[in-house]
Amino acid sequence: MLDVQALTKTFGDKTAVDRASFAVDRPMMIGIIGRSGAGKSTLLRMLNRLNDASDGAILFEGHDITALRGAERRQWQSRCAMIFQQFNLVPRMDVVSNVLHGTLNRRSTWATMFNLYPQEDIHRAIEILDRLGIAEQAPKRAEALSGGQQQRVAIARALMQDPAIILADEPIASLDPMNAQIVMEALRRIHEEDGRMVIANLHTLDTARRYCDRVIGMRDGRIVFDGTPAQLTTGVARDIYGAGAGFSEAATSTQIETLDQTLLEEAKAEALV
Repeated sequence: MLDVQALTKTFGDKTAVDRASFAVDRPMMIGIIGRSGAGKSTLLRMLNRLNDASDGAILFEGHDITALRGAERRQWQSRCAMIFQQFNLVPRMDVVSNVLHGTLNRRSTWATMFNLYPQEDIHRAIEILDRLGIAEQAPKRAEALSGGQQQRVAIARALMQDPAIILADEPIASLDPMNAQIVMEALRRIHEEDGRMVIANLHTLDTARRYCDRVIGMRDGRIVFDGTPAQLTTGVARDIYGAGAGFSEAATSTQIETLDQTLLEEAKAEALV
């Protein structure tokens, strides 16, 4: 389905992504991990064509995505939806209208100017919100929702595009553990029930292991690991993050139980001092 070939992105004399290559032969849920500045976000932005590649190629079902321009490029961006860490919603607009923005690439300029939507699109938007457990939020302003609810609205907007691929750039980085779990479970269900490919940049190892079929590790712009969650050992993770022997996965955990245990151990240590 997706074949990334020696994909490279340079900004001046800095190489953000360095000859990244991987192939995906069927819809999977893939997690990309690595420390800040490893090139994860730049890689996703090239896949979506928000950024042009400096070198290399992206093939999807045999078509060269890196060669697309104009309307064909916008059409690809509809098939390859993007979800961002900061949600990118219109704060003062109601939730259902934010979701309907997922149809902008296939609507006329006239309809967009006057905010006119077909009745079937409105019904579909509400159905998607219901699927994500937030249909009752449809008439509210987006800014009135919690962070977890806003991220689910962003997921709903992506689903309105009916994409083949969903790219999620640190979708839970700004969420508390409970909302992070809800968002990741929603993405996993979308992958399993719809047969869509999901590629998510993640900042925690436990999340990658729990929800993903495959994990790609990046360091200094290069792919240094590509394997199953079971192969993502602490030693491998230490190499991906360039960390020393003191590297602790608990410090990056989103599991509520792990966080509680970590806080308990810290409290005990302080009591002994």
